[in-house]
Amino acid sequence: MLTELRILNFAILEELSLRFEAGFTILTGETGAGKSLLIDAIALLVGGRASAEHIRHGQDEASLEAAFQIPDRHPILSRLRDQGLLGAADSQLIVRRVISRSGRNRVYLNGSMCSLHALEELGGTLVDIHGQHDQQSLFSSATQLEVVDAFGGLLELRDRYRQAYDVWKVLCEERDEVSARMQDRAGREEFLRFQHAELEDAALQTGEDEALQHERRRLGASQRIGALTSEVLDRLNADGQGVLVNLGLMERALGELTEIDAEMGDASRLAVEARVILKEVAGQVRDYAEGLDADPARLAAIEDRLSVIQKLKKKYGGTIEAALELHQRIKHELDGLEGSDAQVEQLGRRIEQQNAELRKLAQQLSQKRADAAKRMTKVVRQELGELRMGQTVFEVQVRSEAGEGAPGPDGVDQVEFLLSTNAGEPPKALSKVASGGELSRVMLALKTVLAERDHVPVLIFDEIDTGVGGAVAAAIGKRLRGLGRYHQVFCITHLPQVASAAHHHLCVEKWQRGARTVTTVKALQGSAREGEIARMLGGATITKKLRETAAELIAGALDKS
Repeated sequence: MLTELRILNFAILEELSLRFEAGFTILTGETGAGKSLLIDAIALLVGGRASAEHIRHGQDEASLEAAFQIPDRHPILSRLRDQGLLGAADSQLIVRRVISRSGRNRVYLNGSMCSLHALEELGGTLVDIHGQHDQQSLFSSATQLEVVDAFGGLLELRDRYRQAYDVWKVLCEERDEVSARMQDRAGREEFLRFQHAELEDAALQTGEDEALQHERRRLGASQRIGALTSEVLDRLNADGQGVLVNLGLMERALGELTEIDAEMGDASRLAVEARVILKEVAGQVRDYAEGLDADPARLAAIEDRLSVIQKLKKKYGGTIEAALELHQRIKHELDGLEGSDAQVEQLGRRIEQQNAELRKLAQQLSQKRADAAKRMTKVVRQELGELRMGQTVFEVQVRSEAGEGAPGPDGVDQVEFLLSTNAGEPPKALSKVASGGELSRVMLALKTVLAERDHVPVLIFDEIDTGVGGAVAAAIGKRLRGLGRYHQVFCITHLPQVASAAHHHLCVEKWQRGARTVTTVKALQGSAREGEIARMLGGATITKKLRETAAELIAGALDKS
């Protein structure tokens, strides 16, 4: 339930702090005093749309804060604990929202900043607001279906159906995707086979272009390479003047020096090593020279191959590695195209199996919805009778569309609420026959029959009693008080019969303080409450008789509760 509400600089509400109790709370006051602003503030705290117009004139920000005590069995508790927003033994949630003229609005859950989307998801499980506009949702077939499923306790079965539906839908989409690929397969396959053949024939090898470029450079300079290798060999081996000849002479001289003086032994060994190294150099250069190939045909072949490689690199990704990777993907896709027929056939079998399961669950839903519709028709008629609509014919109609096409996400049923408010007239769609007052009572009747099944702890009714009065208003008050046993109920009203039925009474008043307008809210009890209901009964002049009537109304509500 909503235990506390704090408001700062919200429209004409300068600063307000309110505590609430369980049961049925009424809000009264003169038109324009700001009653609806309290409802607007709560709506924003559960994800409503905010604007700079909500901020009090002359201020930069408006701040709204609410404390909720979440019931032990409420399904949102485990989610909040999993998210670390509530401890294992905690059940109080504090929601804070700051609205700024700069547009930097902020939302907090138990002190942790969160997104507005998260607040919207959470808020719908905590507060249900009904006003003149919200009643129009009753005209929606989807809303009516939701009501029937909730009344019949069919939400778990519907969830199982939806899971089966989601699997069926994914399979159908996958089959359609494969089928679409198959329709374009001829042209696509021809294109892929051309690319595959081109890359297969080229037989590209990683690093091949670099190796060919190196060989091309060497073949292109073969004459210069030959001249240089000849020069090296001549300088090493020339008769009488070659380095190796002179080094051999030097080696013998150093050998004699070493025999005379051992200190020259290192120099002699170095000379020997130098001659061995240079002989190895001469051998490598000789082998290199003998292996030179100045064949112009080979050079032309290299140029042709490099031209092919460059063309394929430019066409298929810029490098040989990219072209080879694409070649593998083309092979894979060709294999997939060849297996598309078998894939479509396999998907078709799976879809048939899933569709059979889906139809089975849809049939179960249809049967249970039809049964729930009969029971709901009966109890809603009883409730409408209590709300002084005893001559009204209310009917819940369920039409099954099994076999008339693909199933929908909620089954194969269409639900429609039918109403006749005039004797002898056949019931018609709710949207075509219900007035504002009648629609308010239908809404209240539905909430009453769903009271024990509805998990939303806070219900707010914003002047849903518009267009009624007298005994009807008293009946509405009684039903709202009854709802207070299962939910925390708030209602804005101008009807004394409804106000007198409340467990708690808040009066909203507007004052002028200096040059500014301020709104205050105070809890009424005893004579103060009698005075407010007397005002609602008779206007500005409150007589003793009006006070007595107000006291009787309050006492009557207590006697009937």
